[in-house]
Amino acid sequence: MAFMDDDFLLETETAKKLYHGTADALPVIDYRCYISPKDIYDDLRYENITQAWLGADNYKWRLMRCAGVSEEFITGSADDHAKFLKWAEVLGLAVGNPLYHWSHLELRRFFDYDGLLNADTAEDVWKLCNKKLQQADFSVRALIKRSNVEVICTVDDPADNLEWHEKLNNFSTRVLPTWRPDKALNIEKPGWRDYLVQLEQAADMNINSFKDLKAALKQRMDYFAARGCTLSDHALSCDVYAPAYDDEIENIFSARIGGQIPDDNEQTKFKTAFMTFAAREYKKRGWIMQIHYGCQRDNNGPMFETLGADSGYDCIDHSIPSGQTAKFLGSLERLGNLPKTILYSLNANDNSAIDIICGCFNTSFNNAGISKIQHGAAWWFNDNLDGIISHLKSLANQGYLAGFIGMLTDSRCVLSLHSRHEYFRRILCSVLGEFVARGLYPNDLKALSKIVSDISYNNAKKYFNFK
Repeated sequence: MAFMDDDFLLETETAKKLYHGTADALPVIDYRCYISPKDIYDDLRYENITQAWLGADNYKWRLMRCAGVSEEFITGSADDHAKFLKWAEVLGLAVGNPLYHWSHLELRRFFDYDGLLNADTAEDVWKLCNKKLQQADFSVRALIKRSNVEVICTVDDPADNLEWHEKLNNFSTRVLPTWRPDKALNIEKPGWRDYLVQLEQAADMNINSFKDLKAALKQRMDYFAARGCTLSDHALSCDVYAPAYDDEIENIFSARIGGQIPDDNEQTKFKTAFMTFAAREYKKRGWIMQIHYGCQRDNNGPMFETLGADSGYDCIDHSIPSGQTAKFLGSLERLGNLPKTILYSLNANDNSAIDIICGCFNTSFNNAGISKIQHGAAWWFNDNLDGIISHLKSLANQGYLAGFIGMLTDSRCVLSLHSRHEYFRRILCSVLGEFVARGLYPNDLKALSKIVSDISYNNAKKYFNFK
């Protein structure tokens, strides 16, 4: 079998027909990524391929560190040419790593390069890519259009003024904000009180109590909603259900304002109250609640102090607290406050647990064929061949694969908007083709094509109410 030909990852005739006949031409909806809306507004042009590929991509940084590359050639003082040569040297031997596949997909789709990138070819690829990047259709907006991207949802703080989203209202691809209130939620963090000052300024009000905090957040939700937001995003690292009376939450808030760090139990009570309030507001507004578990962040203290967060030093933490999560969702459902919800975990061992939790609450939803409570895509450390296959098969085994809303990139690299979705779609078609080859599903191309088009595009468009 040839490396990365037109039938890459498509090992059956059914898979080939599904991908080439259905999946390949569908638009992309990327409902969670970190591409800068300012870069899109400015229609940024990259001077060279290092800026496009390595400038903010901590996936690549992490691989280079694993290969023993000095930080000088990753985020340090080496020039862009030297950094690219090191990247090519590492990538050339990165057997089995999804970055090897994504990078070569991008070289083929955008730069018309069908060869391999390694230490021997690096100089030629450097020159080829840099020459192409000077062409008119290699600006950020042009690359997004060429990737057939219909919607991009960025990740944004409640205090953000969303200036660049507002200015992008005439761009053919919709660039929408996502509400990410982790800085307000994480009461134990050293910068929590300082963050409240930022939120006060954004909401134009004082925040002296939990009641005030909720009022400020509702005001900012209104602001986000007026600019097209329909999604929230929460990273949770604790149990999520420890209900408490309002007075107790106010006391925890007041003590924290006074400088006292809450203990673990108090943190969970505060976060339960926060998430319960947030979910109720999301349900009222028709927003989606995304919750992701299982990440321990910024493990390398010296490097965190040097580079800050999201620089490649996070790891997989504990499994999803399935019992607590079910209690939390159940408490919302009982009061009619459970919004559409997407659950993720960085721990691949959680696949079945999440699928089974989702099955408990897929009720009271008027969009036939799409699951209300979603098992979010295999992402971050699971966004690879085995991780995606494991996720899809678990969802098929325990839930309703045809009702899945498909892939996201979680990416900071504009070129990956195409490659990551292509990779996912090829794997999806491969899994379905395998089911047919093993006699687990009939070779019904009409039904299979509908499943592929729904998972790749239609379900997300309906689920998020993207017009």
